[in-house]
Amino acid sequence: MKTLNDPSPTMHDPRTQAAGDYSYREALEDYIRESPGTFTEKMENFSKYVPRQNLARFLARYEIFKRIVEVQGSIVECGVLFGGGLMSFANLSVILEPYNFQRRIIGFDTFSGFPDVADEDVKGTPDRKSAHLKVGGFAAPGAYDDILRAIRVFDMNRFLNHFPKVEVVRGDFNETSKKYLEDHPHLVISCLYLDFDVYSPTKLAIERFFSRIPKGGIIVFDELNEEAFPGETIAVMEKLELAALPVRRFPFEPRISYAIVGD
Repeated sequence: MKTLNDPSPTMHDPRTQAAGDYSYREALEDYIRESPGTFTEKMENFSKYVPRQNLARFLARYEIFKRIVEVQGSIVECGVLFGGGLMSFANLSVILEPYNFQRRIIGFDTFSGFPDVADEDVKGTPDRKSAHLKVGGFAAPGAYDDILRAIRVFDMNRFLNHFPKVEVVRGDFNETSKKYLEDHPHLVISCLYLDFDVYSPTKLAIERFFSRIPKGGIIVFDELNEEAFPGETIAVMEKLELAALPVRRFPFEPRISYAIVGD
């Protein structure tokens, strides 16, 4: 069983998890493994197995997607990790707008963890910072190739699958974002999802992508007002006029907040 002082095999943070959380996850792991049915049958009955927190995050993404379904542009997710959020948006797109071949779902990540941690990321009370707030934090070895495989399987089950839908961009965001915009000068963004957690790439994402969001588009913050990752909020306050930004949240999900541009 996991202990609160041993976060390495899991992405969950021992500074924000109670002992009961680990007991629940251990029981859930056992249940998923021992429950009858094939893997596909289990996924078809996913609500038996998915923690309520993850269901809440999926519902939040659904609510976000509903708000941009009539807004032109692609969805850009800054911070992909294992790809659950990226593929949530991909599935929502093919379900709610199956003929919109122009909407791409684009994810940026190093997949090797945080390349650096700035002074802005460690401001505040040290014992309230995330245990993952370090160079290499949230590294996800093998996740990039796994997501590419997930995309190939996903493409087998959607309309207009000769048009690319999901794209994953791996590497240092300073370099990859610059090259992506050079290669895709037409990029318009209906939803910019900021989930880099740390200061430097969050600030850069706003600098390079925010001006590409049309009126009615959405910018989403995953760690705004989050004590464990202060860098994201500092970057937002430096690059955007927070007092003029109509930041909203969902009553059922504590971390995700958003603002409709031009609202």
